[in-house]
Amino acid sequence: MSTSAASHLSPAFPERAAWGTAGALRAWQAAALERYLTEHPRDFLAVATPGAGKTTFALRVATELIGRRVVDRVTVVAPTEHLKTQWADAAARVGLHLDPKFSNSAGRTSEDYQGLALTYAQVAARPGLHRQLTTTRRTLVILDEIHHGGDAKSWGDAIREAYEPATRRLALTGTPFRSDTSPIPFVRYEYDTAGALISASDYSYGYAEALRDGVVRPVIFLAYGGNMRWRTRAGDELEARLGEPLTKDLTAHAWRTALDPAGEWVPSVLAAANTRLTEVRRHVEDAGGLVIASNQTQARAYAGILASLTGERPTVVLSDDAGSSERIEEFAQSTSRWMVAVRMVSEGVDVPRLCVGVYATSTSTPLYFAQAVGRFVRARRRGETASVFLPSVPVVLDHAARLEEQRDHVLSKPLAATAEESPYGPEEGLLAEANREQDEPGEEETTFEALGSDAHFDHVLFDAQQFGLHAESGSVEEQDYLGLPGLLEPDQVATLLRERQQQQSSGPKRVGETPVSAHRALAAQRKELNGLVAAYARKKTVPHAVVHTDLRRSCGGPTLEAASSEQVAARIDTIRRWLVGRR
Repeated sequence: MSTSAASHLSPAFPERAAWGTAGALRAWQAAALERYLTEHPRDFLAVATPGAGKTTFALRVATELIGRRVVDRVTVVAPTEHLKTQWADAAARVGLHLDPKFSNSAGRTSEDYQGLALTYAQVAARPGLHRQLTTTRRTLVILDEIHHGGDAKSWGDAIREAYEPATRRLALTGTPFRSDTSPIPFVRYEYDTAGALISASDYSYGYAEALRDGVVRPVIFLAYGGNMRWRTRAGDELEARLGEPLTKDLTAHAWRTALDPAGEWVPSVLAAANTRLTEVRRHVEDAGGLVIASNQTQARAYAGILASLTGERPTVVLSDDAGSSERIEEFAQSTSRWMVAVRMVSEGVDVPRLCVGVYATSTSTPLYFAQAVGRFVRARRRGETASVFLPSVPVVLDHAARLEEQRDHVLSKPLAATAEESPYGPEEGLLAEANREQDEPGEEETTFEALGSDAHFDHVLFDAQQFGLHAESGSVEEQDYLGLPGLLEPDQVATLLRERQQQQSSGPKRVGETPVSAHRALAAQRKELNGLVAAYARKKTVPHAVVHTDLRRSCGGPTLEAASSEQVAARIDTIRRWLVGRR
């Protein structure tokens, strides 16, 4: 493309005084903005938990730089097509008009726009074009969810080529970075005490801080296990209980069996989640729910189950196309109960009324989990809580327990290390790689057949603590937890959960209640204690055995295997005090 064509991008701006910066900033946004404007950095990385308001902060930086005549144009790079439109709409509210429909093939846009909203895939398809656009005017580049710059070497190289000439670069992320070998462009790395290269943010605002400030909602995680049966390629029929200690392979197969819509686990959990949503809607009338599925086939099946439960057809979002964006926006503005999606709503999509979620996917990375949970935590008023239903899978429960932890990008090899080239070449392939939804069976799928499943309520996880004992799906005990009021302060949530647990473990039997055998009750107590020990061990970075020894020293009694129900209960009470800092 010629320079003259590139310069067709908005040769003139409106009067700078007209640029909007309206709206009071949150404390963290104001502090980050002050640091940015004081230090005048060319590169700035802001790490803020999902729902904290990264978009508002970035657009305020943009309007300040335009108003001070530091830059003339703004380019936003986002992970998905839907987010391009979301950014353009948000920018328009502060007087900045971005073109979310920019086409690489056209290479130019209307003079009505003061910048572009692009996807990483678009930039990777023609980095030379975007470099030329960047050099024609002083440009601020906002790299939304910058960790995508490390997804593939081709993407990282393209972003570096396109935006190396930029006047300013503002990188944003709300996701815990992963450990890999691909350095993320324009991110600064520093050596930690162990000699590893760690990403260095210029401003960080984590979930724990946001929760303290009332910027995000507290999350109640409801974990469900159950008995799973499946058949291997060799014809062997296996059975295991999701939630019990299993090998990695058995856990994976039990997890996949649970997610099979033909079993009983999914319908039971969806029914529980719908009951929870009904309770929340008593206090928050427009509260909505989101089911995150693994693939299109399962998403459609889950939607059918919800339709039969509610009499209302859920909004189904299967791929990142124009129609999907419209369906998400329509759902966000409505009072409909449920949306079912595969991937595209797991990151960045803003639907503040989402209060209840079902994590019905086999994706287990901390990055994906944090982004998925981030869809439910945006606070609108005090007392709103988020409820997310999970399979009792150790890796998922660990992510939930560590939600408040900050994690940096760790390079497992020197900066010069390279990742494998992406197998995708043209723009169409890159777009498919960014947003594809696996729906055709691979080798693993052909070696496995789910035979049946059921669901048991295992426990509630709140503030890294476990509450509740095993209960049958649909039981009175389960309803005690599903029926928590929809508007509660965090301390009220913890108080009610403790009361529910006390009633369940030692309260009078209800009429018609089936007595629980002693061995099952004791097993449930031991599981609860082990979960609390694990949480405390992570907090103190000590082995589990050390915590168990300290508990025996404090409470007396034999090892856990020989401890009575009363002795285990005493240890549970003790470690709960330790977890809140009272020893």
